[in-house]
Amino acid sequence: MNRRDVLRLSALAAQVSNARGQRVNPPGRSWPDPPRKTDRSALPNILWVCADQQRFDTIEGLNNPHIHTPNLRRFMSESTTFTHAMVQNPVCSPSRACFLSGRYPHTTGLRANGQRIRPEEILLPRVLANFGYECGLAGKLHLSPCAGGRIEDRIDDGYHRFWWSHDLQDIWPGQNMWHEWLRSQGVKWQDPKSDPAGVPIDPKYTQTAWCSMIAQRFMREQRSFQPWMMSVNIFQPHHPFWPAKDFLDRYDPAQLPSPAYQPGELDSKPVYQRVDHQGAYAGSGISFAKLDDLAHRRVTAAYYAMIEQIDDEFGQMLHTLGATGQAGNTIVVYMSDHGEMLGDHGFYLKGPHFYDCALRVPLIIRWPGKFKAGLQSDALVEMMDLMPTLLDAAGIPVPEGVQGQSLTPLLTGQTTVHRDSLYAEHYDSSFLYDPPPMATSVRTRTHKLTMYHSLRTGELYDLEKDPGEFHNLWDHPNSRDVKEQMSALMIERMADTVDPLPVRRSTW
Repeated sequence: MNRRDVLRLSALAAQVSNARGQRVNPPGRSWPDPPRKTDRSALPNILWVCADQQRFDTIEGLNNPHIHTPNLRRFMSESTTFTHAMVQNPVCSPSRACFLSGRYPHTTGLRANGQRIRPEEILLPRVLANFGYECGLAGKLHLSPCAGGRIEDRIDDGYHRFWWSHDLQDIWPGQNMWHEWLRSQGVKWQDPKSDPAGVPIDPKYTQTAWCSMIAQRFMREQRSFQPWMMSVNIFQPHHPFWPAKDFLDRYDPAQLPSPAYQPGELDSKPVYQRVDHQGAYAGSGISFAKLDDLAHRRVTAAYYAMIEQIDDEFGQMLHTLGATGQAGNTIVVYMSDHGEMLGDHGFYLKGPHFYDCALRVPLIIRWPGKFKAGLQSDALVEMMDLMPTLLDAAGIPVPEGVQGQSLTPLLTGQTTVHRDSLYAEHYDSSFLYDPPPMATSVRTRTHKLTMYHSLRTGELYDLEKDPGEFHNLWDHPNSRDVKEQMSALMIERMADTVDPLPVRRSTW
């Protein structure tokens, strides 16, 4: 019996407990007492870096010749890169609840921004903490409401060390730890008056650099006998598009491409897109229709500048990981919680939209000597697969009710196939839209179908002939057969999302 098998058997005795070490028995799940002894030296550390609102096509050397991300390019050569990783909701909170729990958004109770995840949900850091991991977080969490200065209400999430900074606003006195640090440094953050614009501040004082600084300090403080996980949840490149001026100056808007938009393409598409064309977030946000072509390119420059600073800080984190001698036994994950329209199809930001630029995100994973290096996998991957993947890598059993599927066979080269389709949902996940958007989407390698249940209409794209998703075939008579096939697949995938909890314990 090898070390991995020993860990798996001992892990069967694990029980979820809260950060104070008290027993927690989530409804519908049974967890016996934890083992008295665990071989912690065999457990890998985890550095988990999650950008906010970074779309998939924003990495130098992979799919974008205009952006500068040398550290991510180098990291890819040491890692497995998934080119078709898709979130299960195009909005922040539902997506985060999904990949932290390994469960579909609506099964966690957090199907929309402004809701709170169910207290009984078991998150990845909670499971790891029960096995002796020291778990820390810097930046955003967003598993409960925090608009207008409301303090985010935490469940038993497993984070022992918690440096919270939801976004760039200073509306959480004493709670936004980045702003508290700025005050301690005598630095005042000034929001630009125009959008987008460079913030005239030393980049080392940005929230991006602060998250990186906290992560590096955390890594230096760890002792070799205790495994750890550090979640680095950077707010950028989320709007508002306010990069540090030093990074913005590196991009010439005139040299960047215009958004991928064909005038008239929205005529055959759901009304939500035509509304967002006039102003994102149901008319309340940035307006594509009111910007000229140079202004669109300026937004792109600001977006790229924020990503470049993330890349710069990511390189600093990797350097610290190596300098402390921990790189060899640390799984490093780079990802995002969802994408950004960035003017494509005639609107910005996010909402009830299921284009690839809103759903597909970077996903790059490194574990030296254990996972394949330099591999680019085009396997269809759902982001909720990440939670069981990290537990599987550590030899820790996956909690009951987890719906994701481990990516370990892909990461180790045992297979090249994972899923036949990708599923996403938007059950009134945004706000302000009328009627409330109730929509689901399914994607295969060749087609994508989205149903807007509240409108009784939808979108259908032939991804082989129309990879840019410009021509909606929903009402096209020649697409009737494929529409029926994709609709049947949609129903099947919706049935797959039914909560497997509580677990059936007997026949009756």
